[in-house]
Amino acid sequence: MQITSTTTLADLAVHLPGASRVFHRHGLDFCCHGQVALEDACRERGLEAQSLLAELEATCSSAPEPAVGELGLAELVEYVLEHFHAAHREELPRLIAMARKVEDVHAGKSECPRGLAAHLERMAESLELHMQKEEQILFPQILAGRGRHAAMPISVMEEEHVDHGRNLERLRALATDYVPPECACNTWRALYLGLAELERQLMEHIHLENNSLFPRALKG
Repeated sequence: MQITSTTTLADLAVHLPGASRVFHRHGLDFCCHGQVALEDACRERGLEAQSLLAELEATCSSAPEPAVGELGLAELVEYVLEHFHAAHREELPRLIAMARKVEDVHAGKSECPRGLAAHLERMAESLELHMQKEEQILFPQILAGRGRHAAMPISVMEEEHVDHGRNLERLRALATDYVPPECACNTWRALYLGLAELERQLMEHIHLENNSLFPRALKG
């Protein structure tokens, strides 16, 4: 597809392999606010649109993987299950354990991310309920060819995606933009690296459903 400054973040992320990584690197929300034009998103973040366009072209021209958004519906559902649902379930318990350790060991330090473990636990619980609804209700309906009749469950999932986005904002605030302080131990530093990757994965997950899977399923 043609890359222009008026194309939305969602369209670029759906059709250009590697685009979502560029957006995440620059703090551009391509999932819950993906319908914003690239130039408008850059203006809001104080970025130079032409520079970002050049970065997108360079990144996407060398990306070897196919555009995931162009998979068939059944393949796309399978991709979400394998790459996101399974990954979230594997990674969140590890991150929660690390966050508890950091808060216990460094409780006396002013830089300690107090409340981080509790927030991650709430995120994990909310995300697990969300994924179960998709696996038990929405995805079977889509795979059975009844996606055009799934407007109600899709609407619920999209509302919950907004809540996940707010949880990510809170997560980033608690973890000081994932930048560890000078006093951080190796566990603390590894935790923040893991949280940054969790954010990227969850944003990619939400984007793929909001801007590719759900619209295509509703068309039947």
